[in-house]
Amino acid sequence: MKFSGSKTRVIGAALVVALGATAALSACSSDKSGSKVVVGSAAFPENVLLMEIYAQALEAKGISVERKPNVGQREVLYQQLKSDAITVVPEYNGGLLDYLDKNNKGATSTDAVDQAVSAKLPSNLQLLQPAAAQDKDAMVVTASLASKDNLKQVSDLAPYAKDLVLGSASEFKTRPQGVPGLKSVYGLEFKDFKALDNAGPLTVAALQHGDADVVDLYTTTPAVKANGFVVLDDDKGLFGVQNVVPLVSKKNLPSAGVDALNAVSAKMDTTTLIGLVEQVVTEKKDTADVAKAWLSSVGLGK
Repeated sequence: MKFSGSKTRVIGAALVVALGATAALSACSSDKSGSKVVVGSAAFPENVLLMEIYAQALEAKGISVERKPNVGQREVLYQQLKSDAITVVPEYNGGLLDYLDKNNKGATSTDAVDQAVSAKLPSNLQLLQPAAAQDKDAMVVTASLASKDNLKQVSDLAPYAKDLVLGSASEFKTRPQGVPGLKSVYGLEFKDFKALDNAGPLTVAALQHGDADVVDLYTTTPAVKANGFVVLDDDKGLFGVQNVVPLVSKKNLPSAGVDALNAVSAKMDTTTLIGLVEQVVTEKKDTADVAKAWLSSVGLGK
């Protein structure tokens, strides 16, 4: 093939092409770095707090963040992550594994659970570093019922369950770590199931007022301590490990964002988490202020 035109034109054309390619590459890089990282949460205070901590930690690294609190429960959040509508959510590794693999039996340590979760994730999702902080589901009763029936562990409910009402979020009725697990692992069948909120004020009030005899709360729920409720020991390990861990979509999360979230996990233990949740729920402090103060105290804030 012959090329027509002068050498100058050829060089000029080449420069135009080269500059155009560079501009295109720059535009692509700009688009990626300029994309917002969407941080979502489930609909309960602790998860919203963790969302805010993640969001502020990312912003401290110059990353643009959009917040989507109270999106829904795991079933909703996970689908939004898969579709890249959300980039980051605070998860709990044991609960996530039971959601992804209802037949899981062997994973009991943090590492084993994380490996099992990672093996079940689609290619666009990634589990980052888990925190030492754990927040487990717990079977909780009033001090009076615990004293009356000598209840110390979940197994102790066996002679009484048929006469008791169990209360929790509606999802607990079908989750492997919920009603089905209580039946298969502990042999417990309750008189009735009362659909409430997710370890929130409705659940607490139901236990206070006798509308439910046993409820599912989280081990970090401030109302347990505030009301003198009794947490029954999970003596057969139904609820397993429940480390707080960022679950992320890889699409818009830069490496600096991964580092920021892993740094948060490295600083978060269970005692810390309980204290932060108490500030939000019991002391009624603003979630953003609590997140900001803690991040600053551990050197991860702006």
